[in-house]
Amino acid sequence: MSGFEFVFSLFGLLLGLALAAGLGGLARALKVRHRVRIGWPAALLGLFVTCDVVTFWMYGWAMRDAIEISWPVMFGGFVVTGLYYIAASLVFPDDPEDWGDLDGHFDKQRRLVLGAVLACNVALLTTVTVLTDLPPMDLRQVIITWSFFPVSVLAIAVSDRRIVVACLLWLIALYPLSLWWQA
Repeated sequence: MSGFEFVFSLFGLLLGLALAAGLGGLARALKVRHRVRIGWPAALLGLFVTCDVVTFWMYGWAMRDAIEISWPVMFGGFVVTGLYYIAASLVFPDDPEDWGDLDGHFDKQRRLVLGAVLACNVALLTTVTVLTDLPPMDLRQVIITWSFFPVSVLAIAVSDRRIVVACLLWLIALYPLSLWWQA
């Protein structure tokens, strides 16, 4: 077993559990959708967290040759993947019927969820910067990589749900845009 395989066995497990937690919450909400309104905000937040978890997993694979086994790598990876699990777990309530409308749950949890995902991305960008060279700054990098941070902060800071939903739409759009707009 390589060092990467050892390290990523923990990270992959927690990332898989994060995806399962998010999907489990969605499944619970869908089961009671005839009594509980899910709404766009919660659905978009779930989609955003899912896209970001999958992207983090892909970054882990891309950095496999640069990651070495060490206490900081193991603990840092645990903290980041643990944050993803918590974020995914908070997108949907444990018992959706307690809410009646998931927009209220969204309003209560979105800052914590978005803050956790933002922290994970700060950690990822820091790690990429330390272990590799940053790609050259061009229009693509500014839009796809760097717009993530101020838009995430805006979504955390504002109270107007419409602005938060617009931020989530932008953040979600960055994932297919990064595939379509190759360097």
